[in-house]
Amino acid sequence: MSKQGFWRREKTWWVHFTVNGQRFRQSTETSNWQDAQAKKKELVAKAEAGMLTPKSREFARLGFSEAAEKQLSDRLPTLAQRSIQTERERLKPLHRFFGEQRVSRISHDVIRDYIRERKESGVANKTVNLELGVLRGVLKRAKLWQSFSDEIKPLPVEHEIGRAMSPDERERLEAAALAKPEWQNARWAMTLALNTTMRACELKGLQWRDINFIDRALTVRKSKTDAGKRVIPLNAEAWEAILALYHRAQKLGGTESGHYVFPACENSKTDPTKPQKSWRSAWRSLRKSANLSQLRFHDLRHHAITELAESEASDSTIMSIAGHVSREMLEHYSHIRLEAKRDALDALSRRGRQQGTVTNLVTSTAVEDVSGLATIRKDWSGREDLNLRPPGPEPGALPG
Repeated sequence: MSKQGFWRREKTWWVHFTVNGQRFRQSTETSNWQDAQAKKKELVAKAEAGMLTPKSREFARLGFSEAAEKQLSDRLPTLAQRSIQTERERLKPLHRFFGEQRVSRISHDVIRDYIRERKESGVANKTVNLELGVLRGVLKRAKLWQSFSDEIKPLPVEHEIGRAMSPDERERLEAAALAKPEWQNARWAMTLALNTTMRACELKGLQWRDINFIDRALTVRKSKTDAGKRVIPLNAEAWEAILALYHRAQKLGGTESGHYVFPACENSKTDPTKPQKSWRSAWRSLRKSANLSQLRFHDLRHHAITELAESEASDSTIMSIAGHVSREMLEHYSHIRLEAKRDALDALSRRGRQQGTVTNLVTSTAVEDVSGLATIRKDWSGREDLNLRPPGPEPGALPG
């Protein structure tokens, strides 16, 4: 017998076959090839006699809560810790509503009732859609989703591109960030976001091996999408923030190449081998102090890209620096470029009257921390990490 239809999981032979349109996946419970062939014939005979239940049918007979937990448990190896936490949060209202109801008995009307109940309780369409995505995964595994897909559609969601700050708002935010030492971490993150377009998840994943101290650049290796992986040159403000973070890392003993630039800190204990989970509390307090309570951290990325567009950077330049930018966003920034030009010409027609400014992301005056670079050179001397070459005496190296 051919080995087609067989595969090995660890040392055990598994088999898949189709009978009367039903697909079966079964373990032969043996590592012996001859025994596995005989077992397959036995399983096919049972299926033809109606004595074998497909795995999907067994799954569909489970209560929803049990099925959902099994679905999540089987996916754990492929999910990041944050994704696991997020999915568990989305499961809570589903567990409350569906409980022990059999998966096979979930109907179109029941799902519509769930959507109606969530909307009446004031839940946003986007949140409901994310919860329905978890429900869809359970129904797909039970081979039931196909009958729902034509009628149960995602709720309309208004996609928010984000907002940019006015010069006064940015000034207030940066002034507030200096007010309290406990906001220092959020301030450094804010400075990097405003001067590199980096997302919060990209900042949290940044390690010292990603910093090139000679070329004054950083590499984004972990991003929301593959298109987000990129190299970003550091302007003066971003460079100052990196140096400050490195000096802090020296004091904490966290300057190894695999250590995180923003290390985890719990109960006043820092662990540089793990990334910081969040600076949410400090960020909320900081923006409240600046009277910008509606400003999201992600809006800092939008502001940085807006300034790039106002400087008349091309779409390709923006995408090279910012990574993935949707067509909708690029069209939005094209509009910004046009308005910036219009403001400049309006100012010219008024013969020097001031109205609006065109901001420039790149600072003309470079700020060098000479003593800091000398310390970094000493600290990294002798290392062979290609991405973190220590500044040496070669021509073009940083001053020390």
